[in-house]
Amino acid sequence: MMQSIMIDSHCHLADPKFSSDLSEVIGRALASGIDRFVSIADTLEEGDKCLELAENYDQIFCTMGVHPHAASTWDTEVGKSKIVEASQNPKMVAVGEVGLDYHYMNSPKEDQIRAFRDQIQIAKALDLPLVVHNRESIEDLLDIIRELEPPSLVLHCNTEKWEDCSELIDRGYLFGFTGIATYPKSEDIRNTIKECPIEQMMIETDAPYLSPEGYRGKRCEPAFVIEVAQLIAGIKQVSLEEVDRITTENTVKFYGL
Repeated sequence: MMQSIMIDSHCHLADPKFSSDLSEVIGRALASGIDRFVSIADTLEEGDKCLELAENYDQIFCTMGVHPHAASTWDTEVGKSKIVEASQNPKMVAVGEVGLDYHYMNSPKEDQIRAFRDQIQIAKALDLPLVVHNRESIEDLLDIIRELEPPSLVLHCNTEKWEDCSELIDRGYLFGFTGIATYPKSEDIRNTIKECPIEQMMIETDAPYLSPEGYRGKRCEPAFVIEVAQLIAGIKQVSLEEVDRITTENTVKFYGL
């Protein structure tokens, strides 16, 4: 078996679904060759929990930001102060998860746009990358990115058709891919993987969500990120070791690990 040094570039280790056995979850991932994790925050409160985890585990890094689902809670001054404060910790490596989600509309569209724009500006001021969420909002997302031009971002869990999102690759940004790409009906995502340069890819689980095919119905764990790497290797017709090496380099560079 290959000696992997994979990174789960996007997981939610502060999620309550991991509250009872996080050490075991991390142990299984380490045994599978996943040696670092970026724990993503959806709210400022979750960001505090992610920072605590990052301080307690050498292998964990984290983000701070407000997800579009929680955008109605966004206060510009409070949010800016919190993200700036968190950025003083070297284990906080990005602003996120930010973006737009027009599927669930858990927050009004205008609140989502305001929170997204504010957090792009904060990330630019701090020279930090952005972890971006998008669902059924690609046109507005692209308009905001064209206007504000964040220097560094990843479109996490990209599920878009290539023709709808390739502009982001042209702009030098990255795509993150999850276990959704392994589902039988995910042909559009697999085509985007085929078209996307591997030098602009990261692999992720979004754990505890989006378990890959074969684990559906079970809680997703960072150990499953290898399933995404294997899928990409098959689509790109390169070795698993090559996918591992390149996506790890991409993640290290993107987050400054």
